[in-house]
Amino acid sequence: MNSLPSDPFMLLSFINMKLRDQYATIEELCDDLHVQRNDIDAVLNPAGFEYNEEQKKYW
Repeated sequence: MNSLPSDPFMLLSFINMKLRDQYATIEELCDDLHVQRNDIDAVLNPAGFEYNEEQKKYW
């Protein structure tokens, strides 16, 4: 997670942009960026953001 933004709103924007433009799934993103989904969720979930499998984005 060192290379990802630590601010939840910046991370939300970054992750959703990557999912929209580069990766088909959250798993692909995590594998390519060498991060754990749990680490992303640990920042975004407390701020009220959840991953939506259908939409393939956090909101």
